[in-house]
Amino acid sequence: MALLSANTNNYAVRVDIVAKVFEEYGDFIHVVIRCKVRNEAQADDLFQDFFLSLVSKPPPPALQNIKGYLYRAITNDIIDSTRRVEKYQIRIRRYAEHLKHSTAEKSPENALIEAEQMDKMLKLLERHLQCNEARAIILRYRNHCKIKEVAAKLGINDNATWRYISKGLRKIRRFLRVK
Repeated sequence: MALLSANTNNYAVRVDIVAKVFEEYGDFIHVVIRCKVRNEAQADDLFQDFFLSLVSKPPPPALQNIKGYLYRAITNDIIDSTRRVEKYQIRIRRYAEHLKHSTAEKSPENALIEAEQMDKMLKLLERHLQCNEARAIILRYRNHCKIKEVAAKLGINDNATWRYISKGLRKIRRFLRVK
């Protein structure tokens, strides 16, 4: 193909080559992208990204079927873009789940105050309960551990874990009623 030269190491040369490709095949490129992507804004973004990807890796000099090459390159770019977006959305979703974030959550100041109050309450528990009862309740309700996890951390069986938690909660209820 006459557009391509052997010297594609120079950035300016590569931009010129790709500009000529887009000048000659720009409508074809745009139509292919529009057929594969229904969103107009996304199609425009992909069109621009495709230009940049061709600048970084221009078509080979001895290319016989430029339209076939462009079609495959466009398809690969669209697939890569879709994967990037999906991975990003998955990371955001996991991050939100990790933080248990919701738009209705309290402000950071209130969360800090609640955390301090929780720490005070847990210290109160530790003073009024037996060690294993307090640890079982803290692991279960503050650290959100399952019964099996609490049992494993305390080195006891599930039934003993349930007894410690039940006994500790009964003591807390009695303590709170008296005060």
